[in-house]
Amino acid sequence: MARYLLAPTTSSSALLPKDAAKNSPPSRTLGLRALGSRSGKARPIMAVASEQAAPAARYPKVAAPTTGPIPAAELLGVIEAAAKAGADVIMEAVNKPRNIQYKGVADLVTGTDKLSESVILEVVTKNFKDHLILGEEGGLIGDSSSEYLWCIDPLDGTTNFAHGYPSFSVSIGVLFRGKPAASTVVEFCGGPMCWSTRTTSASAGGGACCNGQKIHVSQTDKVEQSLLVTGFGYEHDDAWTTNINLFKEFTDISRGVRRLGSAAADMSHVGLGITDAYWEYRLKPWDMAAGVLIVEEAGGVVTRMDGGAFTVFDRSVLVSNGGVHGQLLDRIGPSTEDLKKKGIDFSMWFKPDSYPTDF
Repeated sequence: MARYLLAPTTSSSALLPKDAAKNSPPSRTLGLRALGSRSGKARPIMAVASEQAAPAARYPKVAAPTTGPIPAAELLGVIEAAAKAGADVIMEAVNKPRNIQYKGVADLVTGTDKLSESVILEVVTKNFKDHLILGEEGGLIGDSSSEYLWCIDPLDGTTNFAHGYPSFSVSIGVLFRGKPAASTVVEFCGGPMCWSTRTTSASAGGGACCNGQKIHVSQTDKVEQSLLVTGFGYEHDDAWTTNINLFKEFTDISRGVRRLGSAAADMSHVGLGITDAYWEYRLKPWDMAAGVLIVEEAGGVVTRMDGGAFTVFDRSVLVSNGGVHGQLLDRIGPSTEDLKKKGIDFSMWFKPDSYPTDF
């Protein structure tokens, strides 16, 4: 019997592993073309043939092969219960005055972040006492020899929350031997006095759903028809400047580039088909573990920003619907390689030393 402390949402029942090919988007063939810009100049870009037809075949899978010895339904049930507990704390506080502290010049933390993580940990540890946990606020706790690692962001988008500006979210992703196995993002939508939430979940091989309904990435295959999203960290160095330049460039050649401020929500939007791609430098495992699985299980693809195989311990991520991935990499990849030449560190980080992985 599953050991839930809170009733799971209805979404977990739709996420049991099944043949992912049934959810693949229709195939189409792309060719060479010139990409127009708002400045009126033609900008050449290579669209990779059959990119939309078989994105999974072209890019390595991010998800774990299975959820391990714990069945997907049981693991998702606890994840969703924990995320709901954290979201309930945030909903209780969202229209009240904030207790704001600073981790850096502009990096905020509130009492709500800490209380949300506390109730999440209570759910997780009472169900899985022997699992390893990496929380944004509390750091690393638990059994370092466990094959399961919980990556928890109790309030992703704290600055938005502090100002009452959507979007912000609770993000929980569970890794099995270093790869995403199951995840949930509870996103806060609306605004002051009319807040609501939507819950997006995924399991390895089981697809992705939002509030119990299956979701799929968009089928856009042209950058000029796409809506893109990115994000910026607090360190204003060469990587920050490079992404500012990418922001400008893609704003000129796409329908627009948004910067919302919650990586988990941003990636959920790609999975929902609301936006077509998202990228960012220097995210942490708790920022990415949930969202990357949602994108992949919704039919999208995930790589590093240099195009390499991605892990949640990497310092860059690009997620997309698959149809525009190669076109984005044509521009983002060289910029990232230039940063490496300048000595910017892209090695793995926040990976527990003794945590067992398959890479």
